[in-house]
Amino acid sequence: MAPPTLHNRLIVRLRAIFLNGELPEGSRIPEVALSERFGVSRTPLREALKVMAAEGFVILRPNRGAVVAPIDPTEIGPLVEFKGALERLIGLLVPARASNADIAELEGLHRDLGEALIRQDHAAYTRLNYAFHQRLAQATRNPVLVQNYEAVQQKIWRYRFTINELSERLTASYAEHEGIMVALRARTRLDLAERLEEHNRLTGEAMAQALATSGRFGPSQKKSRRRSRSA
Repeated sequence: MAPPTLHNRLIVRLRAIFLNGELPEGSRIPEVALSERFGVSRTPLREALKVMAAEGFVILRPNRGAVVAPIDPTEIGPLVEFKGALERLIGLLVPARASNADIAELEGLHRDLGEALIRQDHAAYTRLNYAFHQRLAQATRNPVLVQNYEAVQQKIWRYRFTINELSERLTASYAEHEGIMVALRARTRLDLAERLEEHNRLTGEAMAQALATSGRFGPSQKKSRRRSRSA
């Protein structure tokens, strides 16, 4: 496999910044600081920012610099709906295609999830949960599915703050994962598909409810989002 190019490395590092919430939504992209941090000139950085804009993380403003795209709670429903269809397909494909090594690796991630839950380490749980579902998608051996799944996962990842602090959701999530593992070990495709679809639905509902009650998106913030988009 060819080593990643400078452009691709920049994209990966920039994407991590946006996914981890390092830069607040609506804030200006500190191009000079990022150029120094990554050891590159502003030209390759700006090329990478164009990719981030295409992925929905950045808004490019001619002659005024780029800003972090605001979080839009109306995205949640469509994203979860699309991801649910992918989850079902994953559940139908994995039992016949996953190797024993795939399942062993997923068992390890599941154990790590349980340990993170015991420690109440919400950040670790979220990272491991992401890795678990990404690894499960990879077990389909379908690169087109994996690519689309990763894209929707990255978009949903920006909303993780809504349920990171909800211990009851983490407990429920892990219980759902226990059921997923039962179906995976038995390689029962319909059961696994239904469990993954339901897990996705319940997580989406928790995120939407948390967003609705968070107070983050009052009238002034909605106006701010409209101004950012029209800028």
